[in-house]
Amino acid sequence: MVIRDRYRLESVLGRGVMGHVWRGRDLPLDRPVAVKTVATELLAVPSSRDAALTRFSRETRAAARLDHTNVATVFDASITDDTCSLVMELIEGTTLEYLFDQQEGGRFDVPTAAAVAAQLCAGLSAVHAADLVHRDLKTQNVMIRCDGVVKILDFGLVKLLTDTDPRLTTTGEGVGNLICASPELLAGHDRLDGRSDLYAVGCLLHHMLTGETLFPTDQPALLASYHLATPPPLVAAAGVRVPGDLQELITALLAKRPDDRPTSAAEVYVALAPHLPEPDPALAVRRTPPEDPRRPFLVPQGPMPL
Repeated sequence: MVIRDRYRLESVLGRGVMGHVWRGRDLPLDRPVAVKTVATELLAVPSSRDAALTRFSRETRAAARLDHTNVATVFDASITDDTCSLVMELIEGTTLEYLFDQQEGGRFDVPTAAAVAAQLCAGLSAVHAADLVHRDLKTQNVMIRCDGVVKILDFGLVKLLTDTDPRLTTTGEGVGNLICASPELLAGHDRLDGRSDLYAVGCLLHHMLTGETLFPTDQPALLASYHLATPPPLVAAAGVRVPGDLQELITALLAKRPDDRPTSAAEVYVALAPHLPEPDPALAVRRTPPEDPRRPFLVPQGPMPL
């Protein structure tokens, strides 16, 4: 199938109730792409359709201007009579979600977890500098490329198209959408900032280090209530020892009030720096095979300036 007389959809990479992600090909440029398609029937509320489409157009244009190693590049976006589509770079690698199944004990060691989180913060620094908030950072939206570089995916296309009400409620939401949701996102605050994404980074750090989600439950309403009111467990509660300053950082990231969290992704990156893998100078002069995507890149791309 070819859409817009340009993009051939070749195979489904992922599907959900909101739409599909396809492996595709940009025919004029003969390059592989990833195409996310969402049926416009999701915009069935006439009173909010125009506002949602305007927001989609504005934010996808902003995402397309992002230029950072740790952010998936957006090539194109469009709205037709029956489909909304987002065309992005095709990333050869695997998701962070899949990697948990590949790790011994289901968790990462401190340097690996810090490397992933640092790259997330580096990418988020560019996102936030563009006045964007991801709002849906989770293991399925983080990919490890075959050279080990971490890539942030999915700048809320589905969320934008279904955000006829700015609040995220538990109605129709699966657990996967709530695992890393910040309290202010769940509470329906009209104005979110980058600190909401930093809460998600704290959730992912806890998950990577313990092998368990922050609040393990398969009940969406209960999970939302935990994020809103329950103090986060320490990493040590899962039987894992981490440096004290790293636990303090995770606790700060998971603060219920945004004002009690670090102020920027770059600040979190700096706090993670002491825990990154030790660089190997020999790598600069030695020919090596491609990185294994299960091992995050040893020298994360730096964040945008403070």
